Amino acid sequence: MPWRDTMEPARMERIAVVAPTNRIRPALVALGAQGCVEPELLTRAAGPAEAALQRVQARVPGKAAAPVVSPEPPDLEILERDGDDETIAGEVELERVDGSMIREGSVATLAGWVPAGAVEGLATALAPHGAGIVRLAIPRGSQPPTYLRSTSASVAFQPLVNTYGTVPYADLNPSVLAGIAYVVMFGMMFGDAGQGLLLLLVGVAVAWFPRGPMVALRKYRWTAPFVIGAGLASVGFGFAFGEAFGPTGLVPTLWLRPLDHATTLLAVSVAIGAVILACSYTLGALNRFREGGVARSLVALSGLAGAALYLGLGIAGAGWYWHRVAIVLTGASVTVVALALGFLGLFAESGGRASGALEAGVELFDAVLRLGTNTVSFARLAAFGLTHAALSALVWSGTASLWHRGGALGVGGAVVVFAIGNTVTFALEALVAGVQALRLEYYEIFSRVFTTEGREFHPWHVNVRQ
Repeated sequence: MPWRDTMEPARMERIAVVAPTNRIRPALVALGAQGCVEPELLTRAAGPAEAALQRVQARVPGKAAAPVVSPEPPDLEILERDGDDETIAGEVELERVDGSMIREGSVATLAGWVPAGAVEGLATALAPHGAGIVRLAIPRGSQPPTYLRSTSASVAFQPLVNTYGTVPYADLNPSVLAGIAYVVMFGMMFGDAGQGLLLLLVGVAVAWFPRGPMVALRKYRWTAPFVIGAGLASVGFGFAFGEAFGPTGLVPTLWLRPLDHATTLLAVSVAIGAVILACSYTLGALNRFREGGVARSLVALSGLAGAALYLGLGIAGAGWYWHRVAIVLTGASVTVVALALGFLGLFAESGGRASGALEAGVELFDAVLRLGTNTVSFARLAAFGLTHAALSALVWSGTASLWHRGGALGVGGAVVVFAIGNTVTFALEALVAGVQALRLEYYEIFSRVFTTEGREFHPWHVNVRQ
């Protein structure tokens, strides 16, 4: 599947379903069976089917009926007498949609949204009932609902984006990139091969064993990709740091020991943050272009103006570090241009005039300050990684000390300290790493990728009784 199909919402079309007034029911039954149209429903009073459903459900409180419709109109009195709440619920659905149709003479129409790829199949399903489809223009300022294509990777990490908000129709969906960033950041803060393996096993249990005595795990199954990914990343960083239930020597140190090279780890975490922010600005610039064209992307601080500002400051900083005046001047020039573009965008948004200029200036100054703080914010990857290593080292030191005392008391105490210490460290650091990684996703990534929230596509679907 092309990358665009995995990252951008499906193209939507606004249509009108047109049917003869004497064939409305079969047309609506076919429409509901297809389950690919989100109708534009109008507010209306409850009909006889809804009243009958309320009376039936009053007899059996708490029962939720799955709507089922029959091609021919049923007798509501008989359904109510028999307690057939499923069929009555289906009639309620038909009443609701039928009441939203606009009738003109012998023709009735219903407006709605449908994925472009489903239009032909829908037209084929409606044709035997004398109904058809008319494509409508999308009203100016109207935002189509968002329907995200399902791929294994995007579905696995989509809940991460959904907790922040619905992807706007015009924007790219960053679920895969956000998911990869999440597990990498988690792994760096929870770098321990032994505890990471335990986390991986938990993820596998949640994903593949939600039955029998573990049926309670079923409602947490959506977390499995994150837990498995975080576990794998933790194992990888554990080998890099030489940590497996602490500095036990069970695995080699492939890169560095956190407590021995804290400064290096801090620098690397900030560098990782810079790369993540650069990717966020790139996605933000693309989304601003998709939302409003070149002009919108050019002056937005979450678009090209913000990306250029970040790039310019980075170039100037590199030139200062290397003592290269030419590089500093290049970075300063890019920064000045970016500041001018950002000011124009903020000035336009504020409505102009002197008050608008003042507001734009304050917001621009705040944006420059936040660039530095946002980058340094990623130092928490190293900080919490160091905390994890320090706690694990403390537990291992106590374990080794008791073990070397020998005897049943020393060996037993060592086992208890090792087990309880690793359990506490695992629980505490897993919670901290999970929350901190989520915080970085929200404030440093999604806040740049998105500036508005979309509306999720909810197609109307009912089962048809054969």
